Amino acid sequence: MTASSSSSSLKINVIVTLAIVLVVFTGTSSAQLSTGFYSKSCPKVFSTIKSVVHSAIVKERRIGASLLRLFFHDCFVNGCDGSILLDDTSTFTGEKTARPNNNSVRGFGVVDKIKAEVEEVCPGVVSCADILAIASRDSVVILGGPDWDVKLGRRDSKTASFAAANSGVIPPPTSTLSNLINRFQAQGLSAKDMVALSGAHTIGKARCTSFRDRIYNETNIDSSFAKSRQKNCPRKAPSGDNNVANLDVSTPNKFDNFYYKNLLNQEGLLHSDQILFNGGSTDSLVKKYSSKPNIFNSDFVKAMIKMGDIDPLTGSNGEIRKHCAKVN
Repeated sequence: MTASSSSSSLKINVIVTLAIVLVVFTGTSSAQLSTGFYSKSCPKVFSTIKSVVHSAIVKERRIGASLLRLFFHDCFVNGCDGSILLDDTSTFTGEKTARPNNNSVRGFGVVDKIKAEVEEVCPGVVSCADILAIASRDSVVILGGPDWDVKLGRRDSKTASFAAANSGVIPPPTSTLSNLINRFQAQGLSAKDMVALSGAHTIGKARCTSFRDRIYNETNIDSSFAKSRQKNCPRKAPSGDNNVANLDVSTPNKFDNFYYKNLLNQEGLLHSDQILFNGGSTDSLVKKYSSKPNIFNSDFVKAMIKMGDIDPLTGSNGEIRKHCAKVN
């Protein structure tokens, strides 16, 4: 080999090495999440969390939907960092009282119980952000839905943002289809992911304030369905504001694909539910999920994993909170 060819080979090797280093160090933080993150540091994390979630759901079936919703509302505001769990402090106003969350998100007591149990078996190891991710999966499974391996390794935020939670990143129940698609795309989630994740409304309840306008004023609604909902949600506010109705009229306590079947019958409780099947671009997906539960389950799992990848804190960022409602 000549000196010039040897020099060229050396240059190529250096370039390749630099490229590999660049790829390693510029990867997204979500790439640092892994399903085996606690395999050595806290092997009992899954059984501990599932036990508390199971007990909570046995006591109140609705809590599974509440835990799932907490994870969604956490991830959409500055990433999956447990910020939604923080109480207000002298230095910041938290997200709990922001418009999408106030008198709406719930399940904080269950999360606190989970955290206390986890701290008993492995203190200072498991983040509140990861607890939300695992508890969401467990809720779905316990209520009859699909199982999946949760990617872990998130750390907890040291602050929360009332303003960010109020900025419209969490789509309101009055959303148009284009607004739903845009809000999810802003988080790196496709229209398909959005429709699949909306299937979480196969469990849980909504307050009268979020569906009153639909059951009295909209025309793309089954008349008998509307009348039955009106009995518990008077037309004139604030009467009955906090009365609740099942999001899924058919099987409200089971995670299945009946949410989509209801949409075909114009029995979506929220405007943002029925808009998914209203002559628009997502109609075909609703039809597919209504007739093919396995495809819905598969797409839901993929979308949940993608949502869990939204801007996590990893490495030395953030902290592992001792109590989920306050920073260390």
